[in-house]
This record gives sequence, C-alpha cells and structure tokens, in this order.
Amino acid sequence: MRQFRHQGGKIIIVTFIAALMLTIIPLPDAIETARPEWVALVLIYWCMALPDRIGVGYGWFSGLLLDVLKGSLLGQHALALAVVAYLTLKLHQRLRVFPPWQQAFVVLVMLVFMQLLILWFDGIIGLPAKNWQYWLAPLAGMLLWPGMFLVLRELRRAFKVR
Repeated sequence: MRQFRHQGGKIIIVTFIAALMLTIIPLPDAIETARPEWVALVLIYWCMALPDRIGVGYGWFSGLLLDVLKGSLLGQHALALAVVAYLTLKLHQRLRVFPPWQQAFVVLVMLVFMQLLILWFDGIIGLPAKNWQYWLAPLAGMLLWPGMFLVLRELRRAFKVR
C-alpha cells in the first residue's frame, strides 16, 4: 500500500485559477498599474513548497493562459513564468529557510526580472515604452508576499497537500 501518494492536486489548480481571476478583475485606472502578478506569486509559492510536483511546465502553461487572458503576445508570459519557476526551483532550498519577510526581497527580484522579460518582448514587437508606474507591480507583489505565503501555507496544511 502506498503511503506517499500525491494529495491536494485540486487545491493547487484552484489557487492558480484564483490567481488568474484576480489578474483579470477590473480595477480603477489609478491602481491598475500596481496590480501584482498574482500568477507569478502563486507559482513561486508552489515551486518553493512542492519542487518535485510544480515546476517549469506549470509556469509555461499558466503563462500561456495568462497570455490568452491578457491578449498579449502568445508565449510572452509563458517564457517569463517558466524562467521564474526555474529560478525558484534552483533557489527553493535557500528560500525555505528565510522568514516570509526576507523571502519577499527575493520575490521582488524575480518579479522585476519577469517584468524586464515582458518589457523586452514589448520592445521587440514595437509597443511603446512604459512609464515608471510599470514598476509598481513588482513592489506590490513584494509587499503582498508575506501574507500570501501564510495564506497558501495554511491552505496547503488544511488540505494536506504533499
């Protein structure tokens, strides 16, 4: 009898769906530019918590869904989230020992790198340059990370995801 079967796959998918929904909910123009990258935050958490189950494939697929939802260049967010997943998998053992408020700084670096990749793609296809408010999203993600980490950890424990 197998004792170590994977459990809680549904809650992982539900958190990604919730992140996608939070991404497309309309916000007032004043705070739209500061919308955090919810999908990236969820991906970072699950890659850090379950590196043997969640990886680059999840990043790629959720990025493709994000590209479709946002109407952006197909593969733009997919590549950026795949790179974020790869970096998280490489650093997950180091990140786990930090408290959430210290993890937030690493998350900020990953989100800035993701924004740089997306900005690079936008430049390649000829979209106009972004203003300084473009960089508020990674900052908002960093500020939300400790709370999001705690919520997702409690969900993982409540649903016995392993």
